[in-house]
Amino acid sequence: MGMTAAKASARAAQYVDELAALYEASVEHLRVALRAYLEQGQAPDQAQRARGAFAYPELRVVYSPAGPPPQVARSYGKLSRGGVYTTTITHPELFRGYLTEQLELLLCDYDIEVSTGLSGQEIPYSYVLDGTDDLDMRSVTPAELAGIFPYADLVAVGDELADGEMVPDGLTLPLALFDAPRTDYSLFRLKHYSGTPYEDFQQFILFTNYHRYVDEFVKWGIEQVQGDGPYESLSAAGFVEIDKHSANPLKTINDAPWRKYQMPSYHLKAPGGRGVTLVNIGVGPSNAKTATDHLAVLRPQCWLMIGHCGGLRRSQRLGDYVLAHAYLRDDHVLDDCLPLEIPVPAIAEIQTALQVATGRVSGEGLEKVKSRLRTGTVVTKDDRNWELRYSAEARLFNKSRAIAIDLESATIAANGFRFRVPYGTLLCVSDKPLHGEIKLPGAANTFYERSIAEHLQIGLETVNILKTDVVNALHSRKLRAFNEPPFR
Repeated sequence: MGMTAAKASARAAQYVDELAALYEASVEHLRVALRAYLEQGQAPDQAQRARGAFAYPELRVVYSPAGPPPQVARSYGKLSRGGVYTTTITHPELFRGYLTEQLELLLCDYDIEVSTGLSGQEIPYSYVLDGTDDLDMRSVTPAELAGIFPYADLVAVGDELADGEMVPDGLTLPLALFDAPRTDYSLFRLKHYSGTPYEDFQQFILFTNYHRYVDEFVKWGIEQVQGDGPYESLSAAGFVEIDKHSANPLKTINDAPWRKYQMPSYHLKAPGGRGVTLVNIGVGPSNAKTATDHLAVLRPQCWLMIGHCGGLRRSQRLGDYVLAHAYLRDDHVLDDCLPLEIPVPAIAEIQTALQVATGRVSGEGLEKVKSRLRTGTVVTKDDRNWELRYSAEARLFNKSRAIAIDLESATIAANGFRFRVPYGTLLCVSDKPLHGEIKLPGAANTFYERSIAEHLQIGLETVNILKTDVVNALHSRKLRAFNEPPFR
């Protein structure tokens, strides 16, 4: 048996402090060396590098059980066998809450030895340039710096562990799904695509495929920030942030250069990252994969797709909801990572929360709302013009019993399954292409005005429901394999 909760909490905080100190020292060493090279042409000291001057910190857990490991019911924070578990860590302060929680769980339930130190993996120079306006990079090329300093070598970045393709070397076992190089790679991609600091992403994420949802989220978010609720500020694409003291917040956000970013993101921030993020991933499975590939390293509590779809059943009406209980993957972007024969199950806890939230927000209650809420299979395509192959597609829809079609949901669900992030989908029927009700500008505007506010509020209410018990209820064991890394 491990420590008391109080002792585990104090010890976990101490280990994260040590990781943070090691990381900051390595970053400072690398910045100083870059400055010396840029200003004086002085190459970094190789002996200093050999001692780990530029290295990521490493977290190590040694578990030597005297008998069988204790039976732990939760889906993570558990050790299935004895051994040495390690992972490299980046930005310990950003991940402080996550790291502390994972270590506390292990320290409480297991007799383990935890240590921190420097790893054998160096921090790429490009990841420490953020905020270093004092470094003049105009006189050198990236290729020149890569020959002298550690660089972002893609050989060291991959998802083999998450995809079940990495075989442990026999000496150490992985402590987490993502190591430092993979995490840093995605953090900087997130900043590039979202137009916001990666530090601003919250633990609960909504995806949408229409900018009208962004407009509604921004208006609602401003109201929340200006009120007395739990939200502190609203971070918006274009690197702007407003709080309750901001003048003309809506104009500030709308005037920001959000159009420059492929997946503009908006973060209603709460202490501890317990707020909500909305990402406009646009249309198509490629964007859906890109967003979730990178968001996964933040270890969010869940992500939900709240967007529009085509209804495939005659009985459906525009404005009805579709709760995906199954996914027909015809998007092709994840076939190599997650073969089509692998089922993508629905997460019961999220399904229930989405259904309850629909009843609450609509004011119709659970029983009455069933007339507007259809459950079944959603098919996700990679071809927006699938209608041009109607005969072939109709056979597929008929065999699968699909009730709706879109271009993102199955991709988001599949990557959630792949990266152990709970997922769910609630779509709103915006047209019925098989039954003559296609999108036309006038009808679309009327539909959008009526449906978007309610649909978004259902997503937000679902998040409120899921916040109540994320450890015991939300993180289902169906997302994890028999030989998982201990960390969530």
